Amino acid sequence: MIGIFDSGLGGLTAVAELRKALPNADYVYFGDTARIPYGTRSVETIRSYALQDCRFLMSMGVTSILAACGTVSTNALDTLRASFNVPIVGVVEGAAKKAAQIAKN
Repeated sequence: MIGIFDSGLGGLTAVAELRKALPNADYVYFGDTARIPYGTRSVETIRSYALQDCRFLMSMGVTSILAACGTVSTNALDTLRASFNVPIVGVVEGAAKKAAQIAKN
């Protein structure tokens, strides 16, 4: 099962794309609308929220996690990867790689 979280509902776009790529997978989505936006918070707070979000997803039995939040992807992925024994990816790294491929410089 793939867990996806965002600080709001924008990550549902990522869910839609994942469902196209992996239509037979099971998904759990967590949108932290109670604490939106993450971008105005300190790095420590962002990491704390992301850890809480991932703990929730782990309690649901996920085997991998997508941080569909750009703020978490740029500020907390290392913390999350060090804290959980499942693959954790963000949305910024993939987008940056794709942009670099397109730009070719």
